[in-house]
Amino acid sequence: MMPLNHYPSAIAQAAQRVNEVDSQLMAVQQQINRFEGNADRVAAFEMDLKNDAQRRARRFEVLLVNQEYQKAMDTLMQLTGEKANAIAHLEYLRNQFSVAKLEARLKIAQQLTDFESRELVGL
Repeated sequence: MMPLNHYPSAIAQAAQRVNEVDSQLMAVQQQINRFEGNADRVAAFEMDLKNDAQRRARRFEVLLVNQEYQKAMDTLMQLTGEKANAIAHLEYLRNQFSVAKLEARLKIAQQLTDFESRELVGL
């Protein structure tokens, strides 16, 4: 465990990492939304498609061949994992900080108890 005074900055850095990954996730999600909107537009204006099932199938085909969309989806999955790990690390640091504070309080309480015991005995 690190010294108590190092935890606030470590926790802040971990929280900042979560925010950075979240920001990257939002950017990738926005890019994915644009690709999907474009695929919807393509499918909507093809006159030979007769129903919603055919339009959904065409939309799927358009997205399937779009390499940038596939790359964005891969990035989305990777960033989702990174965010989960960053959140877990942040919670780990917060929990370690809580334990370190409790241990410091226990040490202080033990020192006070030892001091009071010595006073009672007259040492």
